[in-house]
Amino acid sequence: MKHYKPTTPQRRHLTVVDYSVLSRVKPLKKLTQKLKAHSGRNSQGRITTRHQGGGVKKLYRKIDFKQNKMDVPGRVETLEYDPYRTCFIMRVVFGDGERRYMIAPHGIKAGDTVLTSYSAPLEPGNRVPLKNIPLGFNAHNIELNPGRGGQIVRSAGSSAEILAHEQGFTHIKMPSGEIRKVLSGNFASIGQVSNPDNNLVVIGKAGRSRQMGIRPTVRGTAMNPVDHPYGGGEGRQPRGTRKPKTMWGKITGGHKTRNRKKWSNKLIISRRINKKKK
Repeated sequence: MKHYKPTTPQRRHLTVVDYSVLSRVKPLKKLTQKLKAHSGRNSQGRITTRHQGGGVKKLYRKIDFKQNKMDVPGRVETLEYDPYRTCFIMRVVFGDGERRYMIAPHGIKAGDTVLTSYSAPLEPGNRVPLKNIPLGFNAHNIELNPGRGGQIVRSAGSSAEILAHEQGFTHIKMPSGEIRKVLSGNFASIGQVSNPDNNLVVIGKAGRSRQMGIRPTVRGTAMNPVDHPYGGGEGRQPRGTRKPKTMWGKITGGHKTRNRKKWSNKLIISRRINKKKK
């Protein structure tokens, strides 16, 4: 982490990730595209996610989550920053000259080799089927459906632990603590996702939030009764409702939102740990 001298009140606690490990290059033009900003609005123009909008301009990097170039080793050319992700990405060049962006594992550096194969060495960045990963190893960018590409465990510093192999399924422990079954033939990348210090970042000032595209949030207790269930009253008042609610009266605390009939419930062995009950 990079800390600053307290030259201003905002800089006293502000921290940023140390980007010295990244290559000083511009993103590859053919692997980037401009995404239209919607500021939390849906196709009808209605705000469905509040407190979004503004922010600095950014280019989307096309990430290869499938890594389906089988048995063709690739060399890591650069490690780069991705404004749309918390983790770092790596630019890989293959023997035929093709270049792809991939999620960078922790500890990889420019010049290393990555490989997708059924018999690839168990080294960070290599991609193999789950059934070929020994127990106790960490994996990321894990497929849920064969050939669809990695869908889970892709954020900075995250990894899933391989617990068991049985009856065509592999038991993995998710970063949340949930234990679930995934088809053993699905591919996963070895190691932990890069940038594990991301959760230690202190934004430090309101202006940095605006640069990230996050708009201000007004507390419910500061509103009028017509605008929020917590609003109104002379001076600072308690919540006034038994359960925490959104501004539309929807219960948010202690209310299970997962569909009890969801098809993948049968794949969950143990639910994630409730931090409030610890």
